[in-house]
Formats: sequence, C-alpha cells, structure tokens
Amino acid sequence: MNPWLTALPVYNEAQYVDEVLENVLQHAHQILVVDDGSTDGTPERLDAWAKRRPKSVAVVHHPQNRGYGAALQTVFAHTIQQGYEGVVTLDCDGQHQPCRIPEFIEAGQTADIVSGSRYLKVFEGDDAPPQERMFINRRITADINRRLGFSLTDAFCGFKAYRTEGLRSLKITDDGYAMPLQLWVEAAAAGLQVTELPVPLIYLDLERSFGGSLDHAETRLNYYNQVLDDAIDLACREGRFQPSPGKQEQANSPCGDKSKRAAS
Repeated sequence: MNPWLTALPVYNEAQYVDEVLENVLQHAHQILVVDDGSTDGTPERLDAWAKRRPKSVAVVHHPQNRGYGAALQTVFAHTIQQGYEGVVTLDCDGQHQPCRIPEFIEAGQTADIVSGSRYLKVFEGDDAPPQERMFINRRITADINRRLGFSLTDAFCGFKAYRTEGLRSLKITDDGYAMPLQLWVEAAAAGLQVTELPVPLIYLDLERSFGGSLDHAETRLNYYNQVLDDAIDLACREGRFQPSPGKQEQANSPCGDKSKRAAS
C-alpha cells in the first residue's frame, strides 16, 4: 500500500497556489491538486508545478467548475484507486498550515476521519471569524451532533485526514459546499471513528463567495439544513442506520428523529 497522499481542491487560487504548494512540499511527498475549472491562471501554474516536480505533484483538471464536493470526490476516488493508506485534504487559500499535515497523518493511524477544528482551542494570533459564518457553523454543528451522535465543534473545516478503509464505505454525491453535511451522515451510517484536531483560525479572504444565492446567510442555512435532511432520509431508506431494538436507542437514532431541526 502507498503511503499517505496530500490533496488540495483548487478553484481560482492563482494568488496563493505557488506559496501553498511550496509549503506543502516541505511536509508531504505525494500531492494531488484537483483544479475545479479555474479561469484565473491557476491551471497554468499547477501544470508548471507538475512539470517541475513530476514525482511529487500530480494535477487533475475539471474542464468546468463543478463544486467543492465534486473536487473531493475526485480526490477520494484517486486515493482509493491508487492504493494510498489515506489522504490529508487542505484548502489552497492559505487558511490551513501545511506544517500540521504530519499531525493529521499520525492521528489517522487510529481514526477513520480526523477533522480539523477552529473552535477546539484558542491559538495566539487567531483571526476573528466572520460572525454569520460562525453562527451557521455552530447551528449546523449542533444539529449534526444531536441527530448523529457526534461531539464535533467544527462541522465545516476542510483540513482533514481520511483513512482509505473508511473512504470505501462513504457514498458522497453532493458536488457543492454542503458536501461536509453528507460526509457526516455517511460517517455515522458507516460507524466510522471520528476525532478532531485543533487548528488556528486563519481568514485571509473575508469576501470569499459561496456562489450566487448561497452568499445570503439565511439561504445558505436553509440549504444546509435541506442537504442534511435529505442525506439522513436517504441513509434511513437504504437501511444503513441500524438502531438497537431498545426504545431509547430508537428514539435517539436519526431515523427516529421526527423533530429534525429543533431549535438549538
């Protein structure tokens, strides 16, 4: 089996990609970059990296922008097909510190999914998160914990490690920014072991767009809730949540949760 892969989903990151890849190469030997239809010169920069460092950097181009979830689906498929032990994912916008990649790999030896958390610990120099993003994150994270039985503090951090054995059991189909919600439902349905690692709060681009109407906070929150509902409903219909026969266990299972988005 190949060692761990490090992967970066990228869309229009020409201003960051060179510095980020230079830093990632100091802490990872095998890197996959999935360019999700960038139009700002990012593809050319990535191809230059692959040409200079062909043994370390591989690039996959999506001809058109398909979404964050679609880029990670490509990452997961590559990880499985190439026989890697696991994959560490991080963003290419400078908000994740490549020096922490070894910590994620180490934690991935005993957990199926290692998820970065920007709210698990306060680091010196932490940026203040945009209020609406933090509000949505907290609401959705609390709902995920209540409905799926996790104890997460940050449902949306893109800095993660996945063991390939666990990836094989995930059915990820959401192409957009809401993919992490489907991920948590799939992880719960498969009974995967999840742990969090603290990472600093770094925001370099407070104006980053989620795309169209999703830039409106209430619309985005409603969309996330719908994706979570749909993912749970699908897993329940397919019989992939297996509650114990006891009344209490049935009441606490996602398939028995009739209240769904109770106030939190």
